[in-house]
Amino acid sequence: MTAKIMTTDSKLQQVSKNVHTKQPKYFMVVFLSIIIGTLIYIGLQVSAELSHVPPLSLYSVVLLSTALFIALGFEFVNGFHDTANAVATVIYTNSLSAPVAVMWAGFCNFLGVMLASGAVAYGIIALLPVELIMNVSSGAGFAMVFALLIAAIIWNLGTWFLGIPASSSHTMIGSILGVGIMNHILNVQAGIASSGIDTAQVLKVGKALLFSPLIGFAFAIIVFLLVKKIFRKQLELFKPPVGNRPPPPIIRAVLIFTCTGVSFAHGSNDGQKGMGLIMLILIGLVPMAYSLNKNLDQTHIQSFKKLSQQAAVAIAPNHQQVPDAQARQVITQYIQNKQVTPEVVPALASLTDHLGQRVAVHGDLKNIPEDQVNSIRNDMYLSTTAFKSLDKAKQLPEMTAENTVAVKDYRKSLDSFLQYIPTWVKVAVALALGLGTMVGWKRIVVTVGERIGKHHMTYGQGMSAELVAMTTIAAADGFGLPVSTTHVLNSAVAGTMVANKSGLQWSTVKSILSAWVLTLPATIVLSGTLYWLFLQIF
Repeated sequence: MTAKIMTTDSKLQQVSKNVHTKQPKYFMVVFLSIIIGTLIYIGLQVSAELSHVPPLSLYSVVLLSTALFIALGFEFVNGFHDTANAVATVIYTNSLSAPVAVMWAGFCNFLGVMLASGAVAYGIIALLPVELIMNVSSGAGFAMVFALLIAAIIWNLGTWFLGIPASSSHTMIGSILGVGIMNHILNVQAGIASSGIDTAQVLKVGKALLFSPLIGFAFAIIVFLLVKKIFRKQLELFKPPVGNRPPPPIIRAVLIFTCTGVSFAHGSNDGQKGMGLIMLILIGLVPMAYSLNKNLDQTHIQSFKKLSQQAAVAIAPNHQQVPDAQARQVITQYIQNKQVTPEVVPALASLTDHLGQRVAVHGDLKNIPEDQVNSIRNDMYLSTTAFKSLDKAKQLPEMTAENTVAVKDYRKSLDSFLQYIPTWVKVAVALALGLGTMVGWKRIVVTVGERIGKHHMTYGQGMSAELVAMTTIAAADGFGLPVSTTHVLNSAVAGTMVANKSGLQWSTVKSILSAWVLTLPATIVLSGTLYWLFLQIF
């Protein structure tokens, strides 16, 4: 009897061997081929887009290259830090061999990035102070981008080295807040008006980050109990895998499907953070090429002129024309302090009306002179941000149904000018995220697979956790909310452990909770300090 128990225990010990399976010999060849091919494609695309603008100085080329390298470095680290969570369940249930699982997850991340909507990217940017976004080409703008990216990379690498599944989403939000807070402090000391941080947007994002793991934990318990009831006769689903034996075909298919879904949803959600920051870098350094969506045709531009006139009349039918400089000052002040004065709506109406005329007079966005590109983009950003703030605060004037539709169409048209992402940017981010997944996944996978519960993960637990994580992340992406893949999946795994009465390893749980609690304050301090330091350099 004792010998039998020892034999069973030794078999169970073999389960984790899948995680240590070596990469096939062709892996490095494929890895390098993808990198070289993608870099050639990106180089050709960038060269074509920059051929229509004045040549960049050597300083601008170096700064642009460095900034893009750091931004893609963040996505690379994000790949092997966060995406590892998606493959833990299929590896520890032997649904896929580790090399195949990792390469498949990397490919699904790539697809997720390529098909992303861009809503999360610009939701993240909305957290930044308005004065820094409008002056991203200034020294403060460069300091902002470098500070938040480097702070995020440092924290992600530190937690990855310790094998702690910390959240890249939390890290990025903390870094953005640190820059915003430090910018506000420095501006107050200098007697300059500052928007600080957008509290409403921070609360919106904060709620998504706070409640998503709680939702993951609770729903994982419910889903696992349902799975246990539905498949109660298939007892092997609720026992740890023995040796390298894969799960039954149907369960294996579900596990592979959910791994695919989590990887795709992660690419679609997390990949957009890098996209948004890269767009800020491009707008700051090459405004002629990237400030406005040059793919819009003349029909769209003429339509925008008509919509801007309709929107201006809709919110202020008898408004007087306000000089653009004065209108900008009034609207900027409103965005910064959120206090509506009698001048705000007329100023917004006047600026909106003028925007349509200023764009339409050129016929084509490519014909807008260099000295006007940034001005038009900033006015568009002010207009869309002011409309959003007034609408959210229910401070827009009462309008007819027809006028409401006109304002809505105008705001959509504004977004088409501003919220676009070139294909090569998506490809670059997708490559960085996908390759990161294939390189440094093992530390986090071992933590998720072996150190959350006291007993080995069963097939049913892996399926339930992945299913909950996939649907939660996909739903958040649909609403344009950044959530943490790490926190959602870890909490879902913990939920299945509780539901199965498998017990939790509290030392690991405490480490994860500590990282969850410390990530925001640590990255706030780190990015704020780096921002101050880089201001001295730039």
